[in-house]
Amino acid sequence: MIKASQLVKSFGKGDLEITVLKEISLEINSGEFVAIIGPSGAGKSTLLYQLSLLDVPTAGDVFLDGIRTADLNERQKTEFRLKELGYVFQDYALLPELNALENVALPMLMQGMSKMLAFKKAEEALARVNLSDKMQNLPSALSGGQQQRVSIARAIVHHPHILFADEPTANLDSTSARPVIDTFLQLHKEGQTIVMVTHEEEYAKMAGRLISLKDGKIVSDQKQD
Repeated sequence: MIKASQLVKSFGKGDLEITVLKEISLEINSGEFVAIIGPSGAGKSTLLYQLSLLDVPTAGDVFLDGIRTADLNERQKTEFRLKELGYVFQDYALLPELNALENVALPMLMQGMSKMLAFKKAEEALARVNLSDKMQNLPSALSGGQQQRVSIARAIVHHPHILFADEPTANLDSTSARPVIDTFLQLHKEGQTIVMVTHEEEYAKMAGRLISLKDGKIVSDQKQD
């Protein structure tokens, strides 16, 4: 499902250039739940951004579903992200003026789906994350954990091939974080491919595979029970 070959990502130029990813190669199979961990500055989120078409590597290749992403133009990348990928961010990234239902329906509407069908699918996705009773709430009327579950509903409403999550529990206490992780576990059980960056080992150990980064390199890659 995902293949990275000799990925390099650098920022800055000349004497100020910093190489954050150093020739990383990995493969992630369909249906895997992979957690990427490592100390601050290890390159976790940078790696996620390269794998998820949110950034362009300095060198190396990324293949998604057999497609070499470097061969896609910007329009094709946007379409690929909309149709094939789902994203969950640390800060939820919800539009404050839209209620939960409207936030979740938005990707479907952007794909040209009818309003009736988009809202039907959004209702189903919110039910998946146990928020059927909060559909009309604005983000400001939701707890942090509820906002994150809305963002998960938005990420899965179109049944993406791959779900990317960047520190999805970083802003949550343990009580709010657990339903988020439980949702990922249920999605994984149903066959969803998930790549999650986290600094919280407790949640990382719940994934089926644990990749540890340090100083821009993979230092361990382990399957977990």
